Amino acid sequence: MSLLTTDITTEIADLKRLRHAVILAHNYQIPEIQDLADFVGDSLGLSQAAAHTDAEVIVFCGVHFMAETAAILCPERTVLIPDPQAGCSLAATITAEQLRAWKAEHPGAVVVSYVNTSAEVKAESDYCCTSGNAVKVIQAIPADREVLFLPDMFLGIHLERVTGRKLHLWMGECHVHAGIGPQDLLRIREAHPEAELLIHPECGCASTALYGVSCGVVPQNGVAVLSTEGIIRHARSSTAREFLIATEVGILHRLRRDNPDKTFYPVSESAVCQYMKMITLEKLARSLRDGVYEVRVPTDVADRARGAILRMLELA
Repeated sequence: MSLLTTDITTEIADLKRLRHAVILAHNYQIPEIQDLADFVGDSLGLSQAAAHTDAEVIVFCGVHFMAETAAILCPERTVLIPDPQAGCSLAATITAEQLRAWKAEHPGAVVVSYVNTSAEVKAESDYCCTSGNAVKVIQAIPADREVLFLPDMFLGIHLERVTGRKLHLWMGECHVHAGIGPQDLLRIREAHPEAELLIHPECGCASTALYGVSCGVVPQNGVAVLSTEGIIRHARSSTAREFLIATEVGILHRLRRDNPDKTFYPVSESAVCQYMKMITLEKLARSLRDGVYEVRVPTDVADRARGAILRMLELA
């Protein structure tokens, strides 16, 4: 660690105490941010941490919709994001206006929004979910009700496969996960045939992998479709020594740190979310020092969105 990095991390620790702040970081953040965060996790875990913290200030090292969720759950706290331009290509695939028009085409349908959506979209939703509890959310809805699932089509396809239920799917995608294709999967699988394959359900290659299982080309116990936190838990408990990881490469830092005796390979080295990587130690220090950038959600939007988020947490 360089002297400059040491100075910044010391400053961040001092400022955190001064501001009575907590630092939350997503699994896709850069290693330096993960290493000094108070809590590192997926969207569900971070939402739970935000809901239960007694800190006066929440500094959210993730993307903007995550900080919005914390602001909705904790209206009495100050929520900061070190870079307000840290957006999400998946969240940007649907607006509240588009959702209202879709709902009008399916009156009475239950709307389930992936947490990767804006506060305005959540306010138009009945349930939020994450990849970690999406199956539970779908199963909690009466079988005779239409379901509009948005915005990730690959997660929606996975939910249809697991629950056996037909959903109306919004055709959105995460540009990073959608870019992890079957060709990446075949190449890495050929290089490491004995490794377990752990796939995030947003990935475009998930169907190919499961098709390989059904055809007997890939051993059934060698493939799992999991949320980021599910990947973390599985790698920790598995007796396998090698793993192929199909999600954003930021998760590899935590996997390797927590399992030094195991080897992890990214299915795609180019699976990098530029938005997640926008937050740096310098930006985090500035956020704590100057109180920037505060994330606020209009009260009427927050009040309507909160119910959908709390239903998500109840089914965690």
